[in-house]
Amino acid sequence: MSTANIKVTFLCPIEKVWDTVTDLSNYKWRSDIDRIKIIDNSRFIEYSKEGIPTIFKITKKKRYHLWEFKVENENIKGTWTGKFYPQGEKTTLDFTESVTAKKFYMKPFVGKYLQKQQRQYFVDLKKELKCEEASKVQIF
Repeated sequence: MSTANIKVTFLCPIEKVWDTVTDLSNYKWRSDIDRIKIIDNSRFIEYSKEGIPTIFKITKKKRYHLWEFKVENENIKGTWTGKFYPQGEKTTLDFTESVTAKKFYMKPFVGKYLQKQQRQYFVDLKKELKCEEASKVQIF
């Protein structure tokens, strides 16, 4: 299993950050996504620019605090956890993705792939929020 974690603090109120991250109908700001198909209140499918569908099953959602789901596509299977920490007009995000490669030859590359995806997500999110970072992005 490979795990990637990223943390960043934005000079942005929790409401704006939460609403942007969890609004599945507004995904155009994400440079890695072609489209999102909402199945129901707990399931959705993201289609990458390359056409690869990834199925998400929301397992926990606590407004302004936590968003968790199971993730699966033809290459990986695992979990994603997003923790949100409001601090006045600042919001700290702590996102962790843990996945297992389904194909043995992909195992050595999954960790770096996850880090690259997370880094790009935060670049896109910063542009969409139009908020400055209060701390540097930390990737583990």
